Amino acid sequence: MSEGMSRASAEIVIENIIREISRECAARGHAASDSLVAFMVKAVILDPRNGFNVDRTLTKQDVQKLEGLCLDKLMEECSPSLDTIKMQMYFNMNYTSRREFLEEIHRLGESRLGVVSREITDSRGKTWEELHALYNKIITYIQLRSGIDSPADDSAVREAAAALQSVFPQTELGAFMVLLKRDKEQQLKELCMLVTGIRLFNKAGRRSGEEADLSELMPAVLTVALPVTAHSVEKELKASQTLAWKYTAVLESLTECDGPPAGRDVPVVLLKQALYNVRQHEAFLKMLLSDACVCAEHVETLQAELSSHMKLLRETVQSKMAVPTAKVFPLFKSISKLWSGLQDEGELLNVLSNIALNLQPFVASQAKIFSEAPLDVLLEASKVKTDEQRMAESSDERIVPAEMPTQQWLLPETTAGFCQLPLQYNAVCGHTLASRDGLLLPGNPHIGVLHHEEKFYVFSSKEAALKFAAGPGAFVTEVAEKAKQFPELIRLLELHQQFSRVSPYSEILLGETSPVKPVTKCESGTQTDVHPAGTGVVQSYEWNEWALRRKAIQLADLRSKVTHSAQTDLSHMRRDGATQTWLPKDAACQSKRDGGSSVPKPQVYLSGLRGQRDGRVVRTNLTRL
Repeated sequence: MSEGMSRASAEIVIENIIREISRECAARGHAASDSLVAFMVKAVILDPRNGFNVDRTLTKQDVQKLEGLCLDKLMEECSPSLDTIKMQMYFNMNYTSRREFLEEIHRLGESRLGVVSREITDSRGKTWEELHALYNKIITYIQLRSGIDSPADDSAVREAAAALQSVFPQTELGAFMVLLKRDKEQQLKELCMLVTGIRLFNKAGRRSGEEADLSELMPAVLTVALPVTAHSVEKELKASQTLAWKYTAVLESLTECDGPPAGRDVPVVLLKQALYNVRQHEAFLKMLLSDACVCAEHVETLQAELSSHMKLLRETVQSKMAVPTAKVFPLFKSISKLWSGLQDEGELLNVLSNIALNLQPFVASQAKIFSEAPLDVLLEASKVKTDEQRMAESSDERIVPAEMPTQQWLLPETTAGFCQLPLQYNAVCGHTLASRDGLLLPGNPHIGVLHHEEKFYVFSSKEAALKFAAGPGAFVTEVAEKAKQFPELIRLLELHQQFSRVSPYSEILLGETSPVKPVTKCESGTQTDVHPAGTGVVQSYEWNEWALRRKAIQLADLRSKVTHSAQTDLSHMRRDGATQTWLPKDAACQSKRDGGSSVPKPQVYLSGLRGQRDGRVVRTNLTRL
């Protein structure tokens, strides 16, 4: 009970600290969300340089010191570290899985149509004018839901009205009005699908004798977003990668010569913060670009299906005066569903583009501190290498498991699902990170992946791999200490297992994806005996003497018992059976004789009741005894 109370009180103290820091930031003109303040409080407490003991209760002086340090960090101007943390918070709050993005798009679409849908389903019109207005509302609802064109376009309204009239004449409004609300909403959706399919088919068939031009059938939101989103994200990604390679080259040269050159003051800490900033931006842009590529693939698939459905529908209705609705209505609905899918992809591309655009302010501080000219001066004669070039340089190096048999090594040739392994530190070399003061170098999995304590480590060179494998625990601890000094590394390197109280953005996809366990391939064989020897266990052996006594008593008790048998339906035909019965005998008995009694019937006569006003009433008893 005391431990739970102390934990609850500690949480209350932390909440008060967060609330006070947020209020002070707002007073100073800096808006800070509670999640940002909470992360900064945890980062300050974890940093060993600040002298806080996480196992000890915070005193009043500790609280004041904590609030001051957090405010100083949150109020920093032009800080790449703070910008990186803010970027992580923004991405964590706004990015989610593709499935949840699409669900949110559908939810927003339904909320926008909710008012019009309620007006239609709640309508109780009876006059011709009211029914005509209801029919026009249905047309507006269909146009808004389909998104083909604007309800303000008169020609589009007439076209939608004609399509609706062909499948739902105004005379059927009476039957529509008596439906339940749920059935009305379902019929509205079906009418919208039919009208949308009819209008798309009419647009595609305006050029008689020619194939449908799918570019004219694409939703406007998709036509704008598809060619722009991936291109803009790729452009920003290349810029961030170029900066990351330059910062890496500068820090690599500084760590090789054990510090900056004599007579020069190089801001190594700011360089590392800038490197972490652009590397985090690069990681986020890669995720957005991957989603944009998935959208493009889905668009191609939907376009191919839309083209095939259009062709099938054209063949179905071509040169025919009348076509059964059972044949064409499903095709119209299929075309409408494909159109809605294309709309969803366009909306999703817009969301991804907006997220990428909103990430740009978070990389402005490092660009302001290290502009192109000062960065080129720091580079001097350093050679800038791309990540691909570093991979190529170490491609010939390969770990031989026999060199260090005490560790488990995974190689591409012997491991199934090698490319899907969840690499530790976000595929960054852990040895370089620990031994070269926080330098981030990409690891090369083809050198060999170290499997240690259910984690998978990659390295930039074979030498780094062997040194790390000689003492993994010390390097893991050193990486954790670096993350305490630079809190943005906690999420950049996905160190949430070491810092479980800080949840990373990648935990959102855990419901959909799980780490792939490697399957190591090897040759193995087993041999069994043809006739294995029997066991020497005596099943009747009993070690408990009291159990033996009970068994002896039972056997002795059986001597005084007799055997009984019973006859059943299954055994009654197997032997003769006989029973003896006694016939009932004649018997008689004598009862009492009948008797009775008579009682007198009372009769009373009253005289003098009539004829005399003042006469005297005389009562005469006439009962016979």
